[in-house]
This record gives sequence, structure tokens and C-alpha cells, in this order.
Amino acid sequence: MNFMKTLAAAAALTLVSFSVSAMDYTVGDLTISKAWTRATPPKAKAGGGFIEIVNNGSEADRLVAAKSDVSGKVELHEMAVIDDIMKMREMKGGIEIPAGETVTLQPGGLHIMFMGLSQPFEEGSTVPVVLTFEKAGDVSIELPVAKMGAKEMGHGAMDHSKMDHSKN
Repeated sequence: MNFMKTLAAAAALTLVSFSVSAMDYTVGDLTISKAWTRATPPKAKAGGGFIEIVNNGSEADRLVAAKSDVSGKVELHEMAVIDDIMKMREMKGGIEIPAGETVTLQPGGLHIMFMGLSQPFEEGSTVPVVLTFEKAGDVSIELPVAKMGAKEMGHGAMDHSKMDHSKN
């Protein structure tokens, strides 16, 4: 009987984790989805946040700010190759979300930068963030925390090192 209770609890937790990572947020004509971040080492001072923003409207909008209680400062950043060197820079004017288009904030590109972390991001937890858009206004979202070094949330965040990839 204990096995069945454990199995039921594990199934419920799995459903909850899928629903958290699959949550979409709407503000104005914008839909925010695929929100996530990755775990940070214990003494890390910074971490990145990643989302997808779809502008369903007929006018462009702009992500102008992000804030969170988990860090002293939050900025919008871009990783870009400048003079053959990969550099990170703040997007001081924000990030444009063109009408009818999708903008993806992801590792190695545009992203939310948390600086001065008050505590590490722990795998399985969530990070609360308030995004501010020029026209649509504010929206509160949560970033589920994937494993350290993950390239994406979901399938890409899984540890594949112990999986059998041989062809049978």
C-alpha cells in the first residue's frame, strides 16, 4: 500500500512540475512562455533568465525592465560577437517585440541577467520576476529552475549521461 501512495505522490509531483514549466502568461497583446532559468553554484553572484515572447498585436512593444527580489539588480542583456569576441552587453533601450513576431531570450543570446544574487538558484525551485513592457505594462512570472548548465528547459535540461543511446 505504501508503494501505491508513493507512486501516486510521484505522479502528482510530475504533473505539477510539467504545469509549472508549461505555464503561459498574458499581458496586453503579449504571451510569455517557455520561462526558465538554470541552477547556479552556491556562491554565484549572477544568473540568467530565459523566456519566449509572442506579440499577437498589430503594434510593436518593448521589454524595458525586469525586477526580482532574488537579486540586487536585474538587467536585460545580449550575448553578441563583437570584433570576433563574444561579449555580453546591457540592452539599455530594452528589447523590441515586433508586431506579429516572436522574440526568444535564450542562453547565448538575449536574456534576463540577475546580478548580486541573494541566494543560489536551486534546481526544482522557481524564481519570481516582474517584467515591464512599454505598452502592455507589468506581468509577474515564475522561472522554473533547471539543472546547472542546462541549454534549455524540459528535454534539454534532462541528464542524458546515464541513458542507453545504442540502437537495438
